[in-house]
Amino acid sequence: MSKVTGEEIVRIFDRNLDTLKNIIGCAEKAAKIRKSEERAKTNMLTKQKFSFDSNGKLANCESRDPSKCEIFIVEGDSAGGSAKMARNRMFQAILPIRGKILNVEKASIDKVLANAEIKTMINAFGCGFSEGYGNDFDIKKLRYDKIIIMADADVDGAHISTLLLTLFYRFMPELIFEGHVYIAMPPLYKAMPSKGQEQYLYDDKALEKYRKTHKSPFTLQRYKGLGEMDAEQLWETTLNPETRRMKLVEIEDARMASEVTELLMGTEVPPRKIFIYDHAVDAELDI
Repeated sequence: MSKVTGEEIVRIFDRNLDTLKNIIGCAEKAAKIRKSEERAKTNMLTKQKFSFDSNGKLANCESRDPSKCEIFIVEGDSAGGSAKMARNRMFQAILPIRGKILNVEKASIDKVLANAEIKTMINAFGCGFSEGYGNDFDIKKLRYDKIIIMADADVDGAHISTLLLTLFYRFMPELIFEGHVYIAMPPLYKAMPSKGQEQYLYDDKALEKYRKTHKSPFTLQRYKGLGEMDAEQLWETTLNPETRRMKLVEIEDARMASEVTELLMGTEVPPRKIFIYDHAVDAELDI
């Protein structure tokens, strides 16, 4: 087979020079991408060894005991400023990110590691990254026991959370498997009755129940974003371990998780379009 293939493939390429050029072009392109990925990876690892760069945005905590520390990934500088004032500096770190990060499911490794927001997070966590590039990720070096995504309770906030979860799942999956990733649950409403105590409501069901059980007039405040809360409100609803609500991110079926991530965040549009049409009636809209 080897002899016959070797003789025939030369004959085929002699008669089809354009095909040969296309194959060589693809090989050269793949080689360039591989070299740029290796160069980006080398630069990233070298920088991690000798420096800690957070672009000046990370407000770190005072404690150096990872089991007691937690870091909040906050959407925007406005909410980040409120969170920095509201936090407990002893064990809570705040890292504001600028809008929506890169969709790593569609990007090459060199573009991912060149992204400023992603580099900042990798450096802040301290445990490196993985994605088929050896054993660069070390969960024992993780600086925070809890990594908490804190985004607005709207469609954009959900999209940002999804992009962050895609990053963690593809480049730092052990963070999820070991139970270190959480999603903060800020309230949607604040009910202020004319008589009685103010109450935070976390979803529309809670609001409906409140309306049925409270007959006296009340004023309702709708939080459109975390930036609308002052430091005291943010601490009480989202940061205080005794009163806050959080979701632990878990993966029950690794194979299904990988397929769904590729479907919803990947480059193939038609399958995603079909999925959206099929599940449109299941969507919860915030209009």
